[in-house]
Amino acid sequence: MLRIASLAPAGSSWMKVLNAWNKTIQDNTDGRLKLRFYPGGSQGDERDFVRKMRVGQLDGGVVTIVGLAMLVRPMVILGVPGFLETYEKLDRVRTKLADRFEKMFEEEGFKMVAWGDAGKTRLFSVKEVAKPSDLKSMRPWVWKDDLNFIEFYDVVGAPGVRLGVPEVYPGLQTKMVDVVTSSALTAVALQWHTRVNYMTGHNLSIIAGGVVMKKDKLDALPPELQEAFYSTAKRVETLLNESIRRDDQTAYDVVMKKGIAATDTSRHKAEWDAVSKQILERMTGRVFSKDLVDAVRAAAAN
Repeated sequence: MLRIASLAPAGSSWMKVLNAWNKTIQDNTDGRLKLRFYPGGSQGDERDFVRKMRVGQLDGGVVTIVGLAMLVRPMVILGVPGFLETYEKLDRVRTKLADRFEKMFEEEGFKMVAWGDAGKTRLFSVKEVAKPSDLKSMRPWVWKDDLNFIEFYDVVGAPGVRLGVPEVYPGLQTKMVDVVTSSALTAVALQWHTRVNYMTGHNLSIIAGGVVMKKDKLDALPPELQEAFYSTAKRVETLLNESIRRDDQTAYDVVMKKGIAATDTSRHKAEWDAVSKQILERMTGRVFSKDLVDAVRAAAAN
């Protein structure tokens, strides 16, 4: 049995695909290999998943870029605000640089077995956010391990409130925070959309992520079970991307119908672009290399 943790709530789009994966693997191996998923943050936050994988308490995790970057720090580049803001760019980068990225994970003792994402990153807020400087008078949530948005709010000059994902909804209830970074799908799944009034009309990035596993755990499986795992993992990657992207658009439409206004940020595009440029410059050489930035930019371009 392989033990895999996720923040995705039970019954969510992610867990439907993952549970189907488990059923397929059991059917294909006559029950010799099973996947046990721990949904809804029952194993803690992504930092807890990573710690438990390192000490052998978990065999894998379904994580966002935050969790990926705890294993391979330069993976942060996939989520820099304003850098890879479309699915097309992200897909080109992950396809063309797959071997390079996978080697980086293997060097840390992990296997990237399926890429995924969690929708388009927007700012959901109690008050309208049309331009980055609007955030200075607000209390934005910052996932305490999210290097990209720690940098984003530092550049903007907004006093970010650092919380783990399970603490966000209570933070919105008590007005500890009044801005959250989220996709529409995640905002609905975690009920954050019930505590806000606005969202940015444009997205800052794609919430990239994937399924990562301990390499030694997979290597220890008999060859036929490894084949069953890897062959079905590729199908899971396709299904996750298809369903999540569709469901995120559906969730966007749902929150619009519920009265959350999408703010037109296009008038302030220059200010958003300037923030993005500064973030990339500040992180280059410190979090990821200039060589990787150049490679990602080239891969995204065509």
